Amino acid sequence: MLVLALLTERESYGYELVTRLHESGLDDLSAGTLYPVLNRLERDGQISSRLVASSAGPARKYYLPTDTGAEQLWSTARAWQQLAVTVDHLLARATPKETS
Repeated sequence: MLVLALLTERESYGYELVTRLHESGLDDLSAGTLYPVLNRLERDGQISSRLVASSAGPARKYYLPTDTGAEQLWSTARAWQQLAVTVDHLLARATPKETS
């Protein structure tokens, strides 16, 4: 979901996505975790890719969400928001009440 969200902002290549996720607070995420996600999203038709020549090494594979990926993002985001509301509600019930 987060990879698709970042790709809706702009086209990116793998290492750049790792950097952007780190900047967003996911410090423990590694390229070894991200690349299988990108492969699965591409295999499932949720993202497309294109190779772009680089002056600083091998060509980079840039990714963008497909229409299917955009639909999946919004569907997953709605489910996440509903889950967050449920979790917040249950945690609020479990939190000790202050006494006066």
